[in-house]
Amino acid sequence: MEKTIHQGRNIKRFREMLGIKQEGLALELGEDWNQRKISLLEQKEVIESELLEQVAKVLKIPVEAIKNFDEEAAINYINTFNDNSVNHGANFNYKCNFNPLDKWGEEITENRKLYERLLQAEKEKMELLQKLLDKHK
Repeated sequence: MEKTIHQGRNIKRFREMLGIKQEGLALELGEDWNQRKISLLEQKEVIESELLEQVAKVLKIPVEAIKNFDEEAAINYINTFNDNSVNHGANFNYKCNFNPLDKWGEEITENRKLYERLLQAEKEKMELLQKLLDKHK
């Protein structure tokens, strides 16, 4: 049994994924289009080739995407990918073995130490410059 692709539903899915409202698509398709006409278009299982090309152009997607997109196949593909990555991936049952707040505290302490060393180096430079100035006077 061959599964048919519902082209109108695919237009709706792509439109929604792109964040375009029915009114927006109607506006882009021309004066004789409105929200109601887009709604009716999205209910059609098969759409004429010329109209399909026009809609694809407005949505900036290939006509083949509308003709061939099968949500069930896409979901199965994604689920297969996710199942494989979960069952065989490196992060399976990963448990963090440190407290992020402790790490953050360590970084603050390290930054304080670096700042203190930088401040000490600046003090030493100032003392050295002061000695040089005193020598030249």
